Amino acid sequence: MKIKNLESFYNLIEALEHLPSIGKKSAEKMAYTLCVDHKSLGQKIAQSIQEASQKIRKCKWCRGLSEEEECQICQDQSRNNGELCIVAHPRDIAIIENIDFFQGKYYVLESIEMMNLDHLVRLISHHGIEEVIFGFSPSLANDALILFVEDRLKPLNLHFSKIAQGVPTGIGLDHIDHLSLSSAFRGRRKI
Repeated sequence: MKIKNLESFYNLIEALEHLPSIGKKSAEKMAYTLCVDHKSLGQKIAQSIQEASQKIRKCKWCRGLSEEEECQICQDQSRNNGELCIVAHPRDIAIIENIDFFQGKYYVLESIEMMNLDHLVRLISHHGIEEVIFGFSPSLANDALILFVEDRLKPLNLHFSKIAQGVPTGIGLDHIDHLSLSSAFRGRRKI
């Protein structure tokens, strides 16, 4: 039952419920925290959301997130090592960057429908790409996407690879899906 004269509060709860992995109870707790217990935090978050939504856009080259026309990674000439990692979502770039291993460039390919082949070819030429690394999670749909992109880029004489997949650290084999376990066996390395 909704209490009268709290329409803005209930609108906030409903808006928070639309966030990934936030249910009604969590949304209610957040709304109380932001509007009652810590109003200054609520105002700071509201201001940050407004500012970010106005400033954040997609990089003209990689389609990752940036506050400028070209993101910091695409501007960084030291990352011109001939490697391009194609990922499915802009957030995947941050995930890979957090492991501090990959030192090449990126391209976000959210779907075949959104693929602009001419733009991708220009990016490959602009950055002197020699190897395309597919950074997708294992699935039949992603395997089909990889084959499609590889076929379209074949005339460029590039090397193609995909990130290894398999058994995560600390997980028992009984908790691994069949696709991941079979990928782990196919991608095994000699020790």
